[in-house]
Amino acid sequence: MRRFAVVFAVLATVLNLLAAPARAATAATPIQVYGAWHCSNDACLWGGVRDMTDFDHNNHWLIDRGDGRPSVNLVILAFVNPLRLLNQTTDANTLAGVPRGMTAAVVQYFTSHGIRVMLSIGGITYVNDWDTALATNGTQLGLNAAAVATQLGVGIEIDYEENTSPNLTGLQAFIDAYRSQHPYDASGSDPAARLTIDVAAGDRWLIDLDRKASADWLRTDTPVLDYANAMVPSRQPSTSGAEDNWQEHLDGKAQYSPPIPPLAPAKFTGSLFIAEGSKVRPECTNFAASLQNATGGYVQGVAPHGAGTTAGMLGFMFWAAERPSTRGVTTTPPNTCEGGVGAGATALNAPVPMPALRQS
Repeated sequence: MRRFAVVFAVLATVLNLLAAPARAATAATPIQVYGAWHCSNDACLWGGVRDMTDFDHNNHWLIDRGDGRPSVNLVILAFVNPLRLLNQTTDANTLAGVPRGMTAAVVQYFTSHGIRVMLSIGGITYVNDWDTALATNGTQLGLNAAAVATQLGVGIEIDYEENTSPNLTGLQAFIDAYRSQHPYDASGSDPAARLTIDVAAGDRWLIDLDRKASADWLRTDTPVLDYANAMVPSRQPSTSGAEDNWQEHLDGKAQYSPPIPPLAPAKFTGSLFIAEGSKVRPECTNFAASLQNATGGYVQGVAPHGAGTTAGMLGFMFWAAERPSTRGVTTTPPNTCEGGVGAGATALNAPVPMPALRQS
């Protein structure tokens, strides 16, 4: 009887493994996106024109990991207020709808070192302004965003964090208008054609947005947006917690009504904190002890599970450079991130400049 019990136990284990979400790591796929959001020195307002000597002092680690090579291949300047962008507001902190600190000089600081630059529209502070702007004229907002992208030579990230009732019709109008000026470019050669979206860390928040993005905008057969960033959760996760969140995007949520379809690994990045609370994180300063090290194998090798054909997520994003909050740690000297993000760029062989992205 015991022999049969052992056989049944083995069979049960095999069946459970077959039924479990596909996490088999195939041969590692090189990461392509390795970037950081940037909040300037005023907690993401970008309200004043920066002195570039001071800017370099605070941010030199981004363009030099210690050996002359950049620590990242992408910087996203956060945040643009969508309602001010729609109205092309000019005030003490904003010029024609764009924060005064988001200047051509800042963009060139990064692009001259092979680092791609994008502007993020939104963030949790501007949810109501997103709602108002989309309800007022989502098409014009998209055209205004496209014009700014052309002017500065940058891409645009959609960070619309409306959890309960996002205006998906208005957001579709925004995307359509933007794409009318900057069509999808698989080659990545036109910086302004890069249009991405932030989704939740997993599929249990921003559910309607996750569903729409996965079903219509992030498909590999008819791509509309380039990719998504699975945002950081409320606090830094454990290794398993981060991987569980990202796996939700790969699996989708068939049990939801309507369901969220699975997302191709090649269509999103995973995000980690480098400045959180009051303590310096190893993700900033110590790659060996970091989550990008612990999850690197998963990110590079996780298999598709219902969408896409190639293994491995696009890469990592880090929240956030310089001063992401008025209180807490920064990534300015002496807490710069060469030892964590920069060392990770070396260990993970992050390409600079960013290559054309995998499409399937």
